[in-house]
Amino acid sequence: MTKEFKNLVDMQERCCSDFAERELFGTKKDGSYQWITYGEFGKLVDEFRGGLVSLDVKQGDKVAVIANNRVEWAVGVYASCGVGAHYVPMYEAQLPKDWKYILNDSAAVVVLTSTMEIYNKVKEIQSEVPSLKHVICFEAEESESFSYEALLKVGKENPVASIDPPKSEVAGLIYTSGTTGNPKGVILSHGNFISNVNAVHQILPMSKDDRSLSFLPWAHSFGQTAELHVLLSVGASLGLVESIATLMENLQEVRPTLLFSVPRIFNRIYDSLQKKIAAGSPVKRFLFEQGVKTSEKRRALSNNNKKSAINEMAFSFFDKVVFSKVKEKLGGNLKFAFSGGAALNAEVATFIDNVGITVYEGYGLTETTPICSGNYPGTRKIGTIGKPIPGVEMFICDEKQNILPNGEDGEIVVIGPNVMVGYHNLEKETNEAIIQLDGRRAFRTGDKGRYDEEGFIRITGRFKEQYKLENGKYVVPSPIEEGLKLSGFINQICIYGFNKPFNVAIVVPDFEAVKNWAAENGISESSDEELTKNEQVKAMIMEEIKKFGEKFKRYELPREIALIAEEFTPQNGLLTPTLKLKRNVVNEQYATLLSSLYP
Repeated sequence: MTKEFKNLVDMQERCCSDFAERELFGTKKDGSYQWITYGEFGKLVDEFRGGLVSLDVKQGDKVAVIANNRVEWAVGVYASCGVGAHYVPMYEAQLPKDWKYILNDSAAVVVLTSTMEIYNKVKEIQSEVPSLKHVICFEAEESESFSYEALLKVGKENPVASIDPPKSEVAGLIYTSGTTGNPKGVILSHGNFISNVNAVHQILPMSKDDRSLSFLPWAHSFGQTAELHVLLSVGASLGLVESIATLMENLQEVRPTLLFSVPRIFNRIYDSLQKKIAAGSPVKRFLFEQGVKTSEKRRALSNNNKKSAINEMAFSFFDKVVFSKVKEKLGGNLKFAFSGGAALNAEVATFIDNVGITVYEGYGLTETTPICSGNYPGTRKIGTIGKPIPGVEMFICDEKQNILPNGEDGEIVVIGPNVMVGYHNLEKETNEAIIQLDGRRAFRTGDKGRYDEEGFIRITGRFKEQYKLENGKYVVPSPIEEGLKLSGFINQICIYGFNKPFNVAIVVPDFEAVKNWAAENGISESSDEELTKNEQVKAMIMEEIKKFGEKFKRYELPREIALIAEEFTPQNGLLTPTLKLKRNVVNEQYATLLSSLYP
């Protein structure tokens, strides 16, 4: 029977009781993963709740955290909810000026920090944050009064009962990535979060026997809701990744059954596997190609609710001989992959699906806590974001908020219990985003989409990214960039052309692939910087753009490109912490280079 939870406190306490002996979080220590049970975790939450009260944290106060995913992060969110405080997560990869902005905007009274390095940086800016009374460090020595361990000890000696918050009570603020301007604090209630958790229970095949490798940041709404809250709610376990650099190694160690990710990671997996297949013997490549054909026929039959005994036998053979070796690189137990955060390229989704890992793509935003729609068993179509989840309605509207019929492009508008309370301290922006649609409270997503004839939704772009070329033709760059990044030679790309005669692009090559190609073609340059200036390399990348851009209109593709050696990262400010391109920042930083590409 499907569980219905009242709020995050109810969910955490019931699950820590019901699954007390089961493993919850695994952390890599001394060369192997060590696990904490639900029961042990529940005790930590109880103790930390008492610790927060000892710091005079009251209902409605803001408790901020600057940390990557770790047990203490999860302890912090549920302990804060248990005293009625609002949890405000930030990223380790953010700059101190970003932390200072969020701490001031939220008026945080406590901030939890992961390392002593981050603790010291926050102490340096504490005097500039009037509300901030306490800075706690997870990794500080227990003897330090500001340590996590010291706070647990105080809470153990002074226990405090949890509250039972109504659904309207705020659970936390999640700050948007800030691709343009300062990040906005999205106010999310217990009702927002728990409606998503309860809806997922109705549609997705997850159970206490499942395990994920957690690398999506819980500071992001997708990672926090879909992975942390949902998996805890079913009694599943989460192995915490050491870093993105050790992702493949950790997959082998944790051996997850579920994988939650954003397209960028799926693209990396796709690219890595494609290169391995291309480097294999002719026999291996032939077997893989035949296996893919068998898998595609199997999916086509399944889409029409049919099966073929011969096809099933053939698929079973290829699964054992070919696909099992591919899946073994992902841990060997992976059954389902969940993609969100941005549109997943259909070719990538199909490839992963072909090797026997079912891909469920969904859609949502921070403002919708985040899940609005998804593909799920019995309701699945690759290349779409599925259908609205239970309790949520989605409409396609024109600029006057008139609802459009199936097949027409417009703005996606969402109605449901997952829609945010509003933006913190931003009444004007809240009123622009939250509208009345047919007399009901609705959220304007800013995303373009349409319903197809079967009721599945396709994302067709983002209004804020859309621009006009000089000739009046509209361009939405992100889908084009995602398509071009399927080339094994293109790591990152940013397309530009606002009010220009044609599109151009900044390209960060995949230097490992480019160096191999250069060696095969007698090119002597070896450094990344030298390769970006080589005309043969540039010409090869342009051919890749033509090849992988065949499905796009000619005017949408860049006519000129510039190659650069520096990757876009959160550290250099060109990506958000959730790995989204800060397009305006890239355009500004490389303005001179972009201008040089025009006559």
